[in-house]
Amino acid sequence: MDSKLLELLVCPVTKGPLTYDKQREELQSHSARLAYPVRDGIPILLENEARPLTDEELGL
Repeated sequence: MDSKLLELLVCPVTKGPLTYDKQREELQSHSARLAYPVRDGIPILLENEARPLTDEELGL
């Protein structure tokens, strides 16, 4: 994931920052508790495509 692109992207739900999880190839929004997939290098920032983050993944 290009770091400059990551700086521009925000969560579509909360408009908050996203972090990239390289292992899972997804962008995570801790404030929305959602993880958006990245397919073939393209972030899929659709709420219905996102998976919920667990308390463990959020560090709670």
